Amino acid sequence: MTMDMKTIYLLVVLCPLAGAIGAGFFGKLLGRAFAHSITIAGVAASFILSCIVFQDVMAGNQFNGALYTWTVTEGINLEVGFLIDRLTVLMMLVVTFVSLMVHVYTIGYMAEDDGYQRFFAYISLFTFSMLMLVMSNNFLQLFFGWEAVGLVSYLLIGFWFKRPTAIYANLKAFLVNRVGDFGFLLGIGLIFATMGTLNYSEVFAKAPMLKDAIAPVPGFTWNLITAICIGLFIGAMGKSAQFPLHVWLPDSMEGPTPISALIHAATMVTAGIFMVARMSPLFEMSQAALSFVLIIGSITAFFMALIAIVQYDIKRVVAYSTLSQLGYMTMALGAGAYSAGIFHLMTHAFFKAVLFLGAGSVIMAMHHEQDMRKMGGLRKYMPITYFTVLIGAIANAGLPPFAGFFSKDTIIEAVHASTTPGAGIAYLAALGAVFVGGLYSFRLVFFAFHGKERWHDAAHHDDHHDDHGEHHGLAPGEKPHESPWVVTLPLILLAIPSIAAGWLISDVVYGTYFGSAVEKGVIAAMAGNFHGVMGMMAHGLVTPPFWLAMAGLATAYYCYIVKPDLPANIRKKAGALVTILEEKYGFDRFNDWFFAGGARNLGRGLWKFGDVAVIDGFFVNGTAKVIGWGSTVVRKVQTGVVSTYAFAMIIGVFAMLTWLFFRLY
Repeated sequence: MTMDMKTIYLLVVLCPLAGAIGAGFFGKLLGRAFAHSITIAGVAASFILSCIVFQDVMAGNQFNGALYTWTVTEGINLEVGFLIDRLTVLMMLVVTFVSLMVHVYTIGYMAEDDGYQRFFAYISLFTFSMLMLVMSNNFLQLFFGWEAVGLVSYLLIGFWFKRPTAIYANLKAFLVNRVGDFGFLLGIGLIFATMGTLNYSEVFAKAPMLKDAIAPVPGFTWNLITAICIGLFIGAMGKSAQFPLHVWLPDSMEGPTPISALIHAATMVTAGIFMVARMSPLFEMSQAALSFVLIIGSITAFFMALIAIVQYDIKRVVAYSTLSQLGYMTMALGAGAYSAGIFHLMTHAFFKAVLFLGAGSVIMAMHHEQDMRKMGGLRKYMPITYFTVLIGAIANAGLPPFAGFFSKDTIIEAVHASTTPGAGIAYLAALGAVFVGGLYSFRLVFFAFHGKERWHDAAHHDDHHDDHGEHHGLAPGEKPHESPWVVTLPLILLAIPSIAAGWLISDVVYGTYFGSAVEKGVIAAMAGNFHGVMGMMAHGLVTPPFWLAMAGLATAYYCYIVKPDLPANIRKKAGALVTILEEKYGFDRFNDWFFAGGARNLGRGLWKFGDVAVIDGFFVNGTAKVIGWGSTVVRKVQTGVVSTYAFAMIIGVFAMLTWLFFRLY
C-alpha cells in the first residue's frame, strides 16, 4: 500500500474536520459565506476522495493497518487505524454524499438563523466523526467515533438551546444513548478481557477458539460470544433507535430539519446497523444473539410504523417511518442477511433524506408550519418538492422499480427463508409493516400535496411554535412558493439514487461485492433464486409485499382523496386504539414517571436523608452539638478558685503515686 493512499485516507476524514474548525473558530469573524464555503469544500473534497478510494478498492486494493499508536498497556497496543474494504467504502460514499447534499441544502434552510456558522461547524464535525467510526479497524477508534457522533447529535438536537423542548429532547437523546452505550462498553470490555486485543481482524481470528467458552461474569453461565454480541447490540439499540431505546429519535425532530436528514436518516442511526454487519463473524457464531436481534427488529418495524399513521407533524411522520425502516435493517441482520441490511441502509439513506429535506422544503414554504392539517393542495405551488417527495414515498413504500422495493423485498424474503428462531413472527411483522408503510407514506403525500387548500383553516390552530422557534403559518392571502435552488437541487440529486440505487442489488447483495467484508449468512442460500433486476421485479409483482404495499396506497387514496372526512370519523370510533398510538404505547410517560421521575425522587431522597439528615444533621451539625455539650460540661470544671485547682492537683498526684506503687510492688 503506497503512502499516497494512506494520505488520501487521512484527508477523507480530516477535510471535514478542517471545515468544522474553520467555521467554528473563524465563522463569526469572516462571515456566513466563509462558513458554508469552507465546510462544503471540505465535505466535497471528502466525497471526491472517497470516490478515488472506492475505485482503488474495486481494483482489488484494501488496507488494514495502524496509523498512530495512542498507548501501549501490558503489551497491548491501543491504536488509531483504518480498515478500508468494500463495506467501508460503501459507507464512506453514502456518508459524504448525503452530507454534501445536506450542507448545500442548509444554505437555504438556515439562511435567516443567527447560529448559521455554528450549525455548519456542527454538521461538518459530525461528518468527521461518522467517517472515523466507519473507517476504524479497532474497537477503540470505533468507540471514539461512536461517542463523537452522539455528542454532536446532542449539540444539533439542542441547537436552538433557548427552547425548553429542544433542551429536553437533546438531554433525552443523550441519556438514552448512554443506556445503550453501557451495554456496548460491556461487550468491548469482554472482548478486551478474553481476547487481549481490540483489533477487528485479531478478534475475528481468535473468536472461533472461544465459541464454547463461558463469559467471565460471576454468578452467570452465559456463552462468551453470545454475551459479547448482545452487549454490542444493546449499543446498536441505542444508536439505531430500536425498541425499547427508540424513544429519543422522534423527539430529536426539535432540531433543524437538515440534521434530521443527515443524522436521523442516513448516518448516525445507521451506525448500529453498520457495526453489527461489521461484527457479522461474531454474530454468526451465536444463534441466540441473532434471534434477539431479529425479534427486536420486528417489534420496531411494525409497531413504530403504526404510530406514523396518527401523526400530523410532517417531520414526525417521517421520523416514525425511519424507526420502522431501521427495524427492517435490524431484521435483516438477525436473519443473517447482512448484505441485504447494508443495502437497505444505502437505499434508505437516499429516499429518507429526500423525505426529510422535502418536508423541510414544505415547512419553509409554509412559513415553518409543520402541521399537515394546515397544508393541502401544495402540488401546483411546489412541483419540484412534490415530485421528489413522491419519489421518496414510493421508494419508502417499497414499490417497483424504485430503490426501496429491491432492498425491502430482499429483507422480507431473507426473513422468510431464515432458520433463526423467531423468524416466523418476524416475517408476519414485516408483512404488516409493508401495508402500514404504504399507508403512512402516501398519507403524507395526499394529505400535504393534494386535496383542499387548508392553509388558513382555523379549525386546527394551536399554540405550538415552528421549526425555528417562532410563530408559524402563512399570512392571510399569502400563498406557498417553491424553495430556492440550494434546496431543490439536493432534492433532485438525492431523488435520482432513490429511483436507481436498487438496481445495484445483483452485485451488492447477491454478487461478490462485499467479498469477505461481511458474512454471507442466509443470502448464500437465496442467491440461486435470484434472476437479475427484471426477474426480481417480475417475482415481486406476485408476492405478498407488493400487494400489501399497493393496499396501503389504495387505503391512503380512498381515505384522503376519495373520502377525506373518513379519517376523522375512524379516529373518533377507534377511540382507545388511537389514544394508545398517540401516546406512543405509553413509553414516554413511563420513562418520565419511572426513570426521570424515579431519578428525581431518588435525588430528592438522597438530599433530604443523605445530605440534610445524615451529613448536615449528624456529621456536621451533630459534631458541633457534641462539642458544644462537651464544652458546657468542661466549663463547669473551670471554677477560677485556686484552692480547688490545688486540691485537684493533689488528688491527681495521689492517684498517680498509687498507680505506680501497685505497678511496681
